Amino acid sequence: MKGNFIDYGIIVIYLIGIALFGIISGGKQKSVKDYFLGSKVVPWWAVCFSIVAAETSTLTFISIPGLAYLTNLNFLQVTFGYLIGRIIVAFVFLPAYAKGDLKTAYTFLEHRFGGKTRSFASIVFLFTRVAADGVRLFATAIPLKLMIDISYAEAIILMAIVALIYTYTGGVKGVIWVDVIQMFTYIGGAIIAGIFLINLIPGGWDSIIISATESGKLSVFNLGFDKGISGFFSQPYTLIGGILGGAFLSMASHGTDQLIVQRLLATKSLKDSQKAIIGSGVIIIFQFAIFLIVGVMLYAYYGEMNVKSDTVFPKFIIEALPTGLFGLIIAGLFAAALSTLAGSISSLSSSAMMDLYTPLFGKNKSESTQLKISRLFSIMWAVMLVGSALFFMNTTQTVVELALSIASFTYGGLLGTFLLGLLVKRARQKDALAGFTAGIIVMIAVISLKLVAWTWFTIIGVYATMLIGGVVSLVRRK
Repeated sequence: MKGNFIDYGIIVIYLIGIALFGIISGGKQKSVKDYFLGSKVVPWWAVCFSIVAAETSTLTFISIPGLAYLTNLNFLQVTFGYLIGRIIVAFVFLPAYAKGDLKTAYTFLEHRFGGKTRSFASIVFLFTRVAADGVRLFATAIPLKLMIDISYAEAIILMAIVALIYTYTGGVKGVIWVDVIQMFTYIGGAIIAGIFLINLIPGGWDSIIISATESGKLSVFNLGFDKGISGFFSQPYTLIGGILGGAFLSMASHGTDQLIVQRLLATKSLKDSQKAIIGSGVIIIFQFAIFLIVGVMLYAYYGEMNVKSDTVFPKFIIEALPTGLFGLIIAGLFAAALSTLAGSISSLSSSAMMDLYTPLFGKNKSESTQLKISRLFSIMWAVMLVGSALFFMNTTQTVVELALSIASFTYGGLLGTFLLGLLVKRARQKDALAGFTAGIIVMIAVISLKLVAWTWFTIIGVYATMLIGGVVSLVRRK
């Protein structure tokens, strides 16, 4: 076990402070709109930071430095795709969303196709989010168990309780403002760890550059044509695969996933939501660059080691960081975890309430009753996420691959259905449901058989969904 009462004091103070800040910043909610949309008064820059924090889990904080330690900077190619995908969402998806009074991402599907498509998309989102974020929650518990000597279950429950406190009381507004603090906390922790590494390595920055150059760690671009066609599609971090895969994944996660769309709907106007999502794409590039450079520094510090990539950064935190700084880095780990977890609770609750419960049972209920039910949904989904995390404790698969695979099962179908509605004017509800279902089935086959690298998953799902949906609509019309 690493750490003493100073480190634990920093962690406890941070967790209590974050919960209180979320309660205060969220204010009082009088309606479901206040609770899930923040009364549409949140400034764009806060939403921008919140988006970055929500998509950055502890898994990212730990695994990306380890990835650069074992390989190089090729992952940056994916982040360029992330920015391109967000620009497309800003100018293609968001204007379409702005035309209607959208309460969730899936309200658009009801306007375009019908209620069945909205309900189906929402149900798919709920199951996928609970499973994928359950994996992420368990992954967060791994380094915490290693570093502060608590069990997986204790770490999982502790994070769920803290996230639930300010999500339950502060709503999405509280979640967003806490995310702003969380983002600066974990990025600050990574930067401080990098500065400490420079001072520990003999020769400092010059020595790091020499080591990285000699080992090929500074390679950013990989064309990937040297291994033939099969090798090209089996490599996740090629220039084409990275940019296309990153763009389509970002379009799916930021254009169709309620976790992110909920934040965009909390801004004051279309222009603000566009600035928020494009700004998040720029920040993400710099954020991943910082994480990757920390990994290059870890290589210069340790040299070659036969270890798993996810253990390199935790090993350094445990072995090298002094009292106080150790506690600050652990607070950064909690920050990355809580931002994702709180966003999941809020987005799951909003989708369940507004996409499923209200259309079926809540049309005649008062605002106060609907608000109480919304808060009960928050408790329910927090419990479900804990259960999901405990379920995945016994998995033998790499948690990074498992989380990406679960999300990829449905991202292609979701994005394909939205694009079908935006681009194919003749498509109707039956066509959308047929395409959506086909896209999920194709993705199950592609992922189960491991036919291509994960960066190609969403593209294939989108193509299958639009192809089947388009063909069905054409046949139906004739």
